[in-house]
Amino acid sequence: MRGEKENRELLIYIAIAYGVTFLMGLLMWYGNSKNLDLSMFPNAQMFYPAAGVMLAMLCVRKKDMLVPKIFYSFFVCVTFILAIAAIISIFYPYALVVVGGIPISIWALLQQGLIIGASVVSWIILLATKKEKRRAYGLCWNKSAFSWICIFLFVVLYVFRTVIAVAWSGQLNMLGMIAKSPNTWMLLAVLPINFFLLFAAFFGEEYGWRYYLQPLMQERFGLRGGVLLLGVVWGIWHIPVDLFYYTQDSQLLMVLTQQITCITLGIFFAYAYMKTENIWVPVVLHFLNNNLAPIISGNYSASVFENQSIAWSELLVSFVINGVIFGVFLFAKPFRKERDA
Repeated sequence: MRGEKENRELLIYIAIAYGVTFLMGLLMWYGNSKNLDLSMFPNAQMFYPAAGVMLAMLCVRKKDMLVPKIFYSFFVCVTFILAIAAIISIFYPYALVVVGGIPISIWALLQQGLIIGASVVSWIILLATKKEKRRAYGLCWNKSAFSWICIFLFVVLYVFRTVIAVAWSGQLNMLGMIAKSPNTWMLLAVLPINFFLLFAAFFGEEYGWRYYLQPLMQERFGLRGGVLLLGVVWGIWHIPVDLFYYTQDSQLLMVLTQQITCITLGIFFAYAYMKTENIWVPVVLHFLNNNLAPIISGNYSASVFENQSIAWSELLVSFVINGVIFGVFLFAKPFRKERDA
């Protein structure tokens, strides 16, 4: 049975990861009704799961000398600043600055600056943190060889999934044009640099989902059941951005598509984490999933995620393709093992 401290940690985690997310969702609803720029909200939301874990540990494990308190405190503070900035952006939506004669939203500059700054400072703090602290709280890079294999395998599967989906839609010629574009190869080349500059947002999700919540769900519902249920709750967590950012006319389909994506990708992310015991692998995978999409789509911008339109036929295709390519890993060896007590 879970002890009182573990239950307190879970309550704090839920309050931050889900409570804050859905409270901010109310502001997103308001902003959406006024046709305001909501781009601050999805980026801030990515920090909430890890911030929930960290705040829980800081509050409940005060006497644990292995808690990386400096890193945790810094990450929680950055999350707070991002959340406040998102709130303010609703009430001052037209704050602009002119750069090279082009008006740019102050909020767009601020969020990029905060995420880049948070990522750079986080690397510095982590490198300065004693290895025993990082190891105790899942912050070390483990099993290097298989970690890289998992990352490479994901890229192969991602590209394979994209080719099948594009072929299904009858637009393979478009994929060929994207492959010939210099922009495609330039953006692919800078992906490693971008990861080091932007990792904090993706760490923000994966440290909450894979490091903290996945073991709890698997302990309660089994290795497979826990991961499947985690995919469901991960999808539910996306509902505010599904309804008010990702689409304007396909809300139900977006929520259902998100469920398919979170469950199937969650299976592979879980497989990679269980196989490597390395939280940085799902962080990299999450980064690649989000950053390859603008490149492969030929949009070359994060705006590819906004105002999407989805048809029922696309939902079915997503279910079949993702289920076959990623869902099959639910039967891999790590899911057949009993978790150590």
